[in-house]
Amino acid sequence: MEVERVQALAISGLNELPAKFVRPAHEQPENSKALDGVTVPVISLAQPHDVVVKEVAAAATVWGFFLITDHGIPSPLIQQLQKVGHEFFLLPQKEKEAYANDPANGRFDGYGTKMTKNHDGKVEWIDYFFHLTAPPSKVNYEIWPKNPPSYREVNDQYNKEMQRVTDKLLEVLSEGLGLEAKVLKSHMGNEEVELEMKINMYPPCPQPQLALGVEPHTDMSALTLLVSNDVPGLQLWKDDNWVAVNYFPNSVFVHIGD
Repeated sequence: MEVERVQALAISGLNELPAKFVRPAHEQPENSKALDGVTVPVISLAQPHDVVVKEVAAAATVWGFFLITDHGIPSPLIQQLQKVGHEFFLLPQKEKEAYANDPANGRFDGYGTKMTKNHDGKVEWIDYFFHLTAPPSKVNYEIWPKNPPSYREVNDQYNKEMQRVTDKLLEVLSEGLGLEAKVLKSHMGNEEVELEMKINMYPPCPQPQLALGVEPHTDMSALTLLVSNDVPGLQLWKDDNWVAVNYFPNSVFVHIGD
């Protein structure tokens, strides 16, 4: 079955959103504006270890979310990661479809569009590319893009950085709970912890005041580490209000998942 891709819709000269993308009035951006003047915690990992443990524990408890700086991931690597992701989505549609996933049959790795409708019958304005990067036994390089040619090398390098930062965060969170540093990672499988890469593509929208790239949700993972570009839009639900998460240069967003 041929899937209608959001990016293809966006470049087709569409002037009006199809009804399935139009959110109910209470979800439309104009009617769900974020609070002004509320700042999400920003935590430098370069601080003394006990300070990092204290600040991360407080942020995880109160917010379930924080930004980390001084994490040691090289800025050029993050730029390369964003570049190869961008280049994949610039490929001809036929070439991208060669990597299409098939969630209905249990194959989630690959190029996709979220076609699952919510209870209002609405879908999100997003395409994506998804695959596992760890552990090695679960990595399927066959579904990784061959173009751009540097895709695999950049993602393998980034995966090493993600493993390092994830280990650090799990240790800090364990200590913040009053546990030994290795407890959380050991309960998640030690070296068999799964790391997943998801590159989101939000094409220009003809009526952005009516649509959402991603609808309100929680993450099913233990941790989400998000590298953002400088386009705003991410919001958190806290104390019965939406709070805007501002872009902070060279930061990584950390979200405590389900």
